[in-house]
Amino acid sequence: MDFISIFSIPLGTFGTTEIVVIVILALLLFGGKKIPELMRGLGTGLKEFKQASEEETKDSEEEKNSESEVKKEKK
Repeated sequence: MDFISIFSIPLGTFGTTEIVVIVILALLLFGGKKIPELMRGLGTGLKEFKQASEEETKDSEEEKNSESEVKKEKK
């Protein structure tokens, strides 16, 4: 075996047993009251990230359109 294959993580192999173990560990570490707060914060963060990325996409599209209009006016 080579060095890389020893430490590689096989993705997509989570079964029901692994998921149950992860959920139980999360409950033990954070408790039943803290998990909803963590998920709410995660959801808020994802929502803000999506809004920011959409705004960035719109800004870049508007910038490209304005650049193409300037080029058309120069011709």
